[in-house]
Amino acid sequence: MILAKVVGTVVTTISHPHYKNRRLLVVRPLVMEGDKADEDFIALDSTQAGIGDTVLINREGNGARQVLRNPDACVISVIVGIVDSVTIGE
Repeated sequence: MILAKVVGTVVTTISHPHYKNRRLLVVRPLVMEGDKADEDFIALDSTQAGIGDTVLINREGNGARQVLRNPDACVISVIVGIVDSVTIGE
């Protein structure tokens, strides 16, 4: 699981049947200050997230397929929650 910020959407004219009725969103992983950020990637939305939302992403194929309830889905990253707030304590 990773935290990320939704930074864009992907529009397609033709998409894989496993993506039917789901949006593809561009997300930017969140990291601690001073850490190197990973590159943006695309995640399948299962939560109605929008640009600017902080989201929780399952970025592991088997877990993503379980979220979609489709053992044959060709997916790696699925947005599984919209995060209201994050608190980091020391």
